Amino acid sequence: MSENTPKLAGYLDKQQPGLYQALSDYAGQVTAEADRTGIPRRTLELLNYRASQINGCAFCLDLHHRRAIGYGETEQRLSLVSVHGEVGLFDEAEQVALELAEQITRMSTARPTPELFSRARKVYTDEQISVLCMACIGINAFNRLSILSEHPVRKARSSS
Repeated sequence: MSENTPKLAGYLDKQQPGLYQALSDYAGQVTAEADRTGIPRRTLELLNYRASQINGCAFCLDLHHRRAIGYGETEQRLSLVSVHGEVGLFDEAEQVALELAEQITRMSTARPTPELFSRARKVYTDEQISVLCMACIGINAFNRLSILSEHPVRKARSSS
């Protein structure tokens, strides 16, 4: 098998459209719950972006970068999201969401800490925390789907 041959016979989302639709529906429900509970879309996109960084999912990084910009995120903050705790550009609620993304994404090596959930309760309700956790679960599933499928990042269209 050459380096350019996909590991799978095709994209998982195309091979299993019903299962992919269920995953997409899940993501839609998470977004609806985030809206209902008052979690900003920009915060969700930061969470999605950070998990995608950790997982090394180029397709999802590109997608959530564009979405975050669409919700008012800045290039500067996106470029510094991996060091969010060191730069003073993210508020406490955003920091907690990013830390949830990090700890949930890395659960295979360490469980999310009680201290993080205690900090989360200072800026989010329990209902909002559960939505953020469900968002982390969802983006990790999408990252794995895109990595396994080797979804390509498409070249951006020029605006001129």
